[in-house]
This record gives sequence, structure tokens and C-alpha cells, in this order.
Amino acid sequence: MTPELTALTLAALLQCLQFVAYAIPANRDLGPVYTMSARDREPSRDMAQTTARLGRAYDNHIEWLLLFAIAVLVTQLSNQNTQFTATCGWIYLGARILYIPAYAYGLKPWRSLIWAVGFLATALLLVAALI
Repeated sequence: MTPELTALTLAALLQCLQFVAYAIPANRDLGPVYTMSARDREPSRDMAQTTARLGRAYDNHIEWLLLFAIAVLVTQLSNQNTQFTATCGWIYLGARILYIPAYAYGLKPWRSLIWAVGFLATALLLVAALI
């Protein structure tokens, strides 16, 4: 497996871990009656601030994992794997790992800077596949 595919696989597993890290406190905060329901109405209780942030960090990962997956796929299919593209893959993964606690604990401006590093690594991976 190439380093880029390994980083993508680990990023997908990170998404699984993020879901668990969010779902457990969300279930505690909202109660199983709500979390097991069809959620046709707003919850009667609020989530803790950190739980809500974990949920937003999870949603953000879902949104941006697709673009990273496209970048890795393009790199793989075009046989443009290089040390540079491998480094971009690992930087993306590292940024996503750091993003979770940065978001959960409201570390500003670090959260946004960490996100930007991951985005830049993905964009550079796409550009590298074109060169």
C-alpha cells in the first residue's frame, strides 16, 4: 500500500474514532431516549459545549475527507506518487488528528491554522497530481 493510501485509510479510521468520541458523550448529554429516536424534534436537553464541538469537528472531518480521498485517488490512478505526495498525505492526517482537540477545547486561532494546514496539504496533493 502506498503512503498516500495508508494515510487515507488511517484518516477513515480516525473518522470512526471521532464518531465514538462524539457519540458517547452525546448519548450521555441528550439521553438514550432521544439518541435512539428518529429525531423528528429538537432535543429537550442541550449537549455540553465540548460534546457539541466534538460533533462539529466530526462533521468537518466528514466534509473534508472526501476531498482528501479524491486527491489520493487521483494521485494513485495517475501514478504520480512521490515523496512530496506522501508527505502531503501524512501532513493531512497529522492536521486532522490535531484538529480534534484544538476544536474540542476551543483553541483559537490554532484550530483554524491546523485546518488550513490540512487543506493546503490536500490542495498541494491535487496540484502535484497534475504536474
